[in-house]
Amino acid sequence: MQLRRQPAFRTVPSYHDHPLYIEALAQSVEDAYAGLPRRPDLLVTSYHGMPERYLAEGDPYHCHCRKTSRLLRERLGMPESEVVVSFQSRFGREEWLKPYTVDEVARLARAGKRHIAVMAPAFSADCVETLEEVEGEIRDAFMAAGGESFAYIPCLNAAPAHVEMLVAILERELAGWL
Repeated sequence: MQLRRQPAFRTVPSYHDHPLYIEALAQSVEDAYAGLPRRPDLLVTSYHGMPERYLAEGDPYHCHCRKTSRLLRERLGMPESEVVVSFQSRFGREEWLKPYTVDEVARLARAGKRHIAVMAPAFSADCVETLEEVEGEIRDAFMAAGGESFAYIPCLNAAPAHVEMLVAILERELAGWL
């Protein structure tokens, strides 16, 4: 605020429902499923969590997560019963968005869903929270509760469809600036 010359800046709005984003996610699921010995009973879409009070205060993130999963499910042609939305990475004392992924996968295993695939759509690239938390803690909770096969679907990372989507969004947002 003390700068005399304020730099111009532009942010990219949420792309949670962008058709190319949904297509990139769908391609990653289709590719993963094609490489599995059997089709999972469920696809768990695990999003980074946040305190519930943010939702109560009007933050649209929860709605964006649900819409992304719905659009992905529709694109994949799956019934509602085959896609579960959950939230990971909570800390602190307050309540966070539910269901918590680690608890939800254990509940699913106890309910007879023995084969699941998990993906983290809100993460552009794999990191400690996807590799350690999903591949470690969440996988362990599922298997300990009676799960038989757990497939982690990697984040979009540098997949061509992800790069093409990012380029398209950036070109749209930079229109008039270049």
